Amino acid sequence: MSGGYYRLFAAGIINGIGDRFSQVAMLSLILQLTGSGMAVGLSLGVKLIPYLALAPLGGFLGGKLPRKTVMMAADIARVPFALSFLWVTGEDRLWLLYVGSFMLAAGEAIYAPVRKSSIPLLAQRDALLRTNGMEQMLTGCVLILGALTGGFVSHWFGPQIAFVLNAVSFLGAALIISGISFPRTPPEGQEDEAKEGTDPAAKPGVAERSSRSKGLAAFIAGSVCLQIVLGYELLVSLVSGLDNVLISVYAIRVFHAGDIGVGAFYASLGAGLTLSFWAGSLVKRNLLAAALGGLLLEGLLHIGISAAGSFAAVCGLYILASLVSGIGSASLDTLLMRETPARWQPLLFGLMTAAGSTVLGLSMLLAGYLLARVEPRLMGLAGGVCFAAIAVLLGVYAWVKDRKGRKVSVLSRTP
Repeated sequence: MSGGYYRLFAAGIINGIGDRFSQVAMLSLILQLTGSGMAVGLSLGVKLIPYLALAPLGGFLGGKLPRKTVMMAADIARVPFALSFLWVTGEDRLWLLYVGSFMLAAGEAIYAPVRKSSIPLLAQRDALLRTNGMEQMLTGCVLILGALTGGFVSHWFGPQIAFVLNAVSFLGAALIISGISFPRTPPEGQEDEAKEGTDPAAKPGVAERSSRSKGLAAFIAGSVCLQIVLGYELLVSLVSGLDNVLISVYAIRVFHAGDIGVGAFYASLGAGLTLSFWAGSLVKRNLLAAALGGLLLEGLLHIGISAAGSFAAVCGLYILASLVSGIGSASLDTLLMRETPARWQPLLFGLMTAAGSTVLGLSMLLAGYLLARVEPRLMGLAGGVCFAAIAVLLGVYAWVKDRKGRKVSVLSRTP
């Protein structure tokens, strides 16, 4: 891996920790001001609405403009909105929090697909699985350092300090990204793919974008592996919103652990994701099978979380659930990067981010609505059952296609 990727990794750590500081403080502040699960769901859901329109734009910009410029601009533009949370001092000013959350999400919607499509440019093809494992470790470190520490900061110093630190983190991440040098040519193993998509007679603009979209759609239609991966992303996002909202509700309402409890649950998730970096090295082939098997086990673990009677037991189950989830996510990202030609990756990641985040946002809004009518543990049980059902459904689809000679298993092997 190049020094450029390590800079991208470091920027992600700083950026992510600031965001987690802010999120823990924001959720706790909302519950303190309103006591409403619906308000929690709304605050999380509104953050994902901008992805529908802006994530594809981010993918497009990543293919047209210098990626470093796009990411730095997205970070710097979010600073004033991160600071706007300082003016939320009562329930009558919650609208400032919702607007600020929306604008922060708009910047992330542009930033995220550009960052993700930059990974194959900064890592060799044979190192993608390890690199994507590091991405899971990055998320884990962010959860541990950001959520757990953020819980203590919010508890002892107040949410305002957490909001200021989030703004500072954007500036720090932009500074680190400014030192990245992207290669002028695609990395080894992708040069031919890039050349295949180059037509000297092609005219830029709407027609070119339409042609690329149609080409990408045809490619996905011919790849069972990518169909399953995309189905996984959408279906899992549909259920994940329930669990995302439940983390804070479990900590504050069920176990009465307050800010520190929220931070501890997020830190448990981070510990599992960090461990997945080393556990994922045991996966040598059949990445698709590893991801689906991990999802099935994750569903069973969430069923256990819904029935657990102690705070410590829930922490342990969250560690195991995020461990298998991290292995699955690294496997899926590696499959996408290997199976998708370089010229389509920014667009594909942009569209996936838009679709997945929009579905996740709607799921969070639904979770907030249901929490006013359904007991949290029952909703957690339903979420675990749905995860397991999705794993079985996609596994059956892969098996049927493989039996018909579509060679799903060949696509899922590592080289």
